[in-house]
Amino acid sequence: MLRGLWKLTWIEIKTFLREPLGAFGTIGIPVLVFLVAGRVVGRGLPPSSLAASSFVGVGLPVLASVLISVGAVLSLVTIISIYREGGILKRLRATPLRPQTILTAHVIVKLLLTAATLILMVLAGKRYYPVGIHIPLFSFTVALLISTCSILSIGFLIASIVPTARFAQPIGAVIMYPMLGVCGLFVPVASLPPALQAVAKVVPLTYSVSLLEGIWKGDAWSAHVHDIAALVVAFIVCTALSAKVFRWE
Repeated sequence: MLRGLWKLTWIEIKTFLREPLGAFGTIGIPVLVFLVAGRVVGRGLPPSSLAASSFVGVGLPVLASVLISVGAVLSLVTIISIYREGGILKRLRATPLRPQTILTAHVIVKLLLTAATLILMVLAGKRYYPVGIHIPLFSFTVALLISTCSILSIGFLIASIVPTARFAQPIGAVIMYPMLGVCGLFVPVASLPPALQAVAKVVPLTYSVSLLEGIWKGDAWSAHVHDIAALVVAFIVCTALSAKVFRWE
């Protein structure tokens, strides 16, 4: 099973990289957003001000990281829909590979691309950060992978019910992007109206942003047990629901 999993994963990576537009959308856009915003906001600011800037120091990396996760979800929804519409899922299911193996390969690909994009983002953005600032790259990468796993489960749930590839990405965008407005990335959750606060409490992105912000600022993992637990619960629930309603044809 492991041999088939890694072989399928490698095939999916090669297939993804053969599509320049998809690769740029998933990898290039978050890095580009990070670089352009960092250049515009950071231009002319002295190092002390730049270090104190909450947007450049914390908000911008978290924003770019969330875009990485959302981009992975939209890409996953589109790919699964194309595979279903083209009969690829049906043919894959006829192979000795288990359905879980087929779906796990897609998750591994997205996680690898997420880690690669984050590393590129940090390396490309070093010029906007003073030398004295410590970036917990490893811990932040782990936090981002945890968040991406949880958010990808939403993508699988969307891909389970989306009718055709034509509507896959628009439906995914309509569901995912409004979550950005209530997750606390731009406006604190406590400042939102009560109705939106209730929505924020059931949106995995809310806990993802809290976890990413905390780890980036150097918080201990123990301070975010609640966020991790919420992300794990969201992953289990969405995965269980998608397994029940997933259509292979």
